[in-house]
Parts: sequence; structure tokens; C-alpha cells
Amino acid sequence: MYRIALVDDHTLFRTGLRGLLEHSLDCRVVAEAASGEEFLELLPALEADVVFLDFAMPGIDGAQTAERALARRPDLRIITLSMFGEESYYSRMVKAGARGFLLKDSAIDEVIEAIETVTAGGNYFAPRLMASLARTMQTRTTGGDDALSQREREILVAICRGLSNQEIADELFISKRTVDKHRANILEKTGCKNTAALVVYAIRTGIVEA
Repeated sequence: MYRIALVDDHTLFRTGLRGLLEHSLDCRVVAEAASGEEFLELLPALEADVVFLDFAMPGIDGAQTAERALARRPDLRIITLSMFGEESYYSRMVKAGARGFLLKDSAIDEVIEAIETVTAGGNYFAPRLMASLARTMQTRTTGGDDALSQREREILVAICRGLSNQEIADELFISKRTVDKHRANILEKTGCKNTAALVVYAIRTGIVEA
């Protein structure tokens, strides 16, 4: 059974999400809070596998809440909740340590997939959000991870832009087989398992900017 905490300033939204989760998945909502401050007060006694955390709340925002919570409880798996169009905030949430990103109008199947992914140690981005981020991401001129070669950085940026291996090969004038090898090396060096994890890694290390 998954233990869930809900942090959102809208009571109706929390109630609706709680009902969906408890009827669609083997889980129990163990805590609710209407603000970041209220959630942090609950933290010492909190036993939760996943925390759904709204970004835009009165008082301290989602990024500040995540930073303070994870400093005290690094075991927490935080899934950010937001409205479409708030993508500019996600670099802050990634750097704060959030593991998942869901739109508030996501289907219950996406919510379940996000829970299962982050509890298994992965990262999750709602597909619509991934597509939107891919269109707006910018390459940073500074920052990055020295573990990756310049070519691997170029390919990682292209992956974050949503390009397929064949599209990357065409853009860089190299073979798809070469891209396949570079992608495998990138996954091994970064410890990432999927594209969502690579996007989180690239933002966190400063290779791209959301």
C-alpha cells in the first residue's frame, strides 16, 4: 500500500485527488496540508511514500517547501503539481529535488504511473509537460557535468528537446548507430534510466535551462 501526503491550498482539489487515489490504487492518504508551512510542521511524524506538492501556494512556494523538507527528510519522493503554463518554475523544483511533475488535470492513469515510477526510484514528467519543456528548453553556455564529453552533451541536449535518435543523427551528421552508443554511454555515466530522468539531470547540472 502506498502512503500519500497531499499539499495544496485548495480543499476541493485535495478532496478530489484523495478520492481518486483511494478508489483507483492501493493507497492511503496519511496527511494533508494547505500550505508549505503546515506541511513542514507535519514532517517530523510523517510516514509517506509520496508527497504531492503544489507549486503555487500562499506563503512559501513549492520549491522552498521542497528544499526545506528534503534537507530534513531526503527520503521523501516529491511529485510537483501545477497548472499548464507554469513550466518556468520547474527548473527550481528540479534543483530543489522533486522527482515527478504532474499537471493538475492529468488523467488518473498518469497519476498512478507517476507514483509507481518515483517509488521505484525513477523520475516522471507528464507527457504534455515534457513536450512543452522540449519546445522551450535552452542550452546553457556555462555549467554542466565534466563527466560527459562535448558530443555527449550535444546529444543530451537534443534528447531533452524531444528528438529521436535518428533525428539527432541527421542533425549532427553522424550515424544512428553512433547516437545509440552515445546515448547508452550517457545513461551509464549519469545513472539515468529514461528520458524524464535525463531531463531532470540536464536541468540539475545546468546543461539546459527550463
